[in-house]
Amino acid sequence: MKKLLVISILFVNYLFSQELIIGEEKIDPGIILIFEGAIKDKVYPLSMNLKENQTNIHIEARVNWGTENIPSGTPKGGFVPYIKINAEVTNQKNGMKSFVDLYPHINLSDNFHYARNMALPGEKNDLYMVKFTIHSPSKYELFFHDDWDKKYGNNLIVDESFSYENINFSKIVDAKRK
Repeated sequence: MKKLLVISILFVNYLFSQELIIGEEKIDPGIILIFEGAIKDKVYPLSMNLKENQTNIHIEARVNWGTENIPSGTPKGGFVPYIKINAEVTNQKNGMKSFVDLYPHINLSDNFHYARNMALPGEKNDLYMVKFTIHSPSKYELFFHDDWDKKYGNNLIVDESFSYENINFSKIVDAKRK
């Protein structure tokens, strides 16, 4: 009975989840990336973030350790800090582009994640190409102990880009958080 209840709760949460999964990737060493379009939200400090009425979506990257083939001492599923991520959103109809840097955020549903409110470069029903570029922390932001350096080198990740086409944000643009 408990198992059925848990499955039911997860299914209902999934049905009412108002995030659009744009793409999922796995990179070495054992990091899972989930790129999403989410509902715009009020984000503090207000002086550093677009107001809800000036934005269409909250674009996100959840960057967490996986559950297998991860470095020793790594918390399974834990947030991976210090990654630099930016997104380029291109309207496939008119060619207009928006660029945004994603910053660490925290909320009660996703916990730590990288995100930013943004305005789309076109209409909500247009199709978009979204390119996420991830960068390893600089040598002044993250230091490496000898054991890590010997096994993985002196970079946390290899810089990489992931592109996704034909993304329709219209349901996310129309959705409300509250």
